[in-house]
Amino acid sequence: MNFYLGIDFGTTGVRSTAIDSNGNIHSESQYNFTHEEPASELPSRWENALWAVIEQIPLAIRSQVRSIAIDGTSSTVMLCDTEGIPVCEPILYNDGRGVTVLDRLRAIAPANHTVLNATSSLAKLLWWLECEDTGRAGTGAPPLRRFFLHQADWLAFLLHGKLGISDYHNALKLGYDVANLCYPSWLTEGIAGVFKSSIAPILPQVVAPGIAIGPVTAQIGDRFGFPHDCIVCGGTTDSIAAFLASGVNSPGEAVTSLGSTLAIKLLSYTRVDDARYGIYSHRFTSPLQGGAGGGLWLVGGASNTGGAVLRHFFTDTELDYYSKQIDPKQESLLDYYPLLKKGDRFPNNDPNLLPRLEPRPADPVEFLHGLLESIARIESRGYELLQELGATPLTKVYTAGGGAKNLVWSAIRKRYLKVPVVTPVRTSAAYGSALLAMTVDS
Repeated sequence: MNFYLGIDFGTTGVRSTAIDSNGNIHSESQYNFTHEEPASELPSRWENALWAVIEQIPLAIRSQVRSIAIDGTSSTVMLCDTEGIPVCEPILYNDGRGVTVLDRLRAIAPANHTVLNATSSLAKLLWWLECEDTGRAGTGAPPLRRFFLHQADWLAFLLHGKLGISDYHNALKLGYDVANLCYPSWLTEGIAGVFKSSIAPILPQVVAPGIAIGPVTAQIGDRFGFPHDCIVCGGTTDSIAAFLASGVNSPGEAVTSLGSTLAIKLLSYTRVDDARYGIYSHRFTSPLQGGAGGGLWLVGGASNTGGAVLRHFFTDTELDYYSKQIDPKQESLLDYYPLLKKGDRFPNNDPNLLPRLEPRPADPVEFLHGLLESIARIESRGYELLQELGATPLTKVYTAGGGAKNLVWSAIRKRYLKVPVVTPVRTSAAYGSALLAMTVDS
């Protein structure tokens, strides 16, 4: 029997799911991040977590894994040397340091392009280039060769050993043209024209999610018992993997991922991109239809609000206990914008947006009600914007992530969204990546 392995790297931990060709789950494992570590330690932390979730999979299943796909957090990026060794600390998905190079970025990119965001992959690359220009100016040293990779790219490299390969879901916010499947000239020529950098950034080769990249290395095969012909596939982002897990295939249906952050994806006939609001469109490939997309788009955005804010104030036990005391039919009059630090990406694309968490009532139930209601308003406004800008009208919302378990929150969200809000049979991003891995045999 062939098995297909999906590995999900989220913000709180790593999960794996192994399925058969009928989509039945045969193994699940997870590794939770228990504490904060310095950013410089993140690559070793990710690598150790990858090995840990694989080792938890029974050897009998590992020995029959046909293919593997990995998803990671969108716009979490890193620079590596020619051996794939990180040369500086990664920059995480929600890091807004790219705000300092937005003027340079506007001089390169078309108006309202997806990359015109302080947290985009390209903004982070330009920030690195500017730092290198400043730090090595006048030294006469030859340019450094550096590979620019996303989190999922580097983790897949640890398995297949081929450096510098990405997928067009992760590469979207780098400026890759997902309609014409190439890097646009404004990007390649613009970087060279604006920066006379002492670093030579090697942009990743971009492949379709789910396409075969190559077999696991002999070392990885021997270590974990994978077959010598076990294929590593092009990956995806964590929110798209959650969308794939839901099984949604009908335009007008959407998936809201309620994890540490809030991400929405609406399946649409029409592509919508507008950097003013942090809205972008991914080319849609359906693992349920053999990788076909039929000219559809995943339109959406990601906000920094979400579960991380809730867990800052409440434990999981408290969230469950206090939620049950909330009447979801009663509107909270507390008007918050729940963030842990300044800056949001969508539907307010403003790196300087300040959190709004006052007034804070003494009653924890009332406070939680205000937080849940306010996040629901942000989600609803996001879907409204997508439709105002031409996306297919919303008909149903599926919920993925930890927030899907909160029935009171779902009822509050339904009041705002005014469409059915349901939990799909599968919500795990790891399951979605496993489906992606299965397309290698389609």
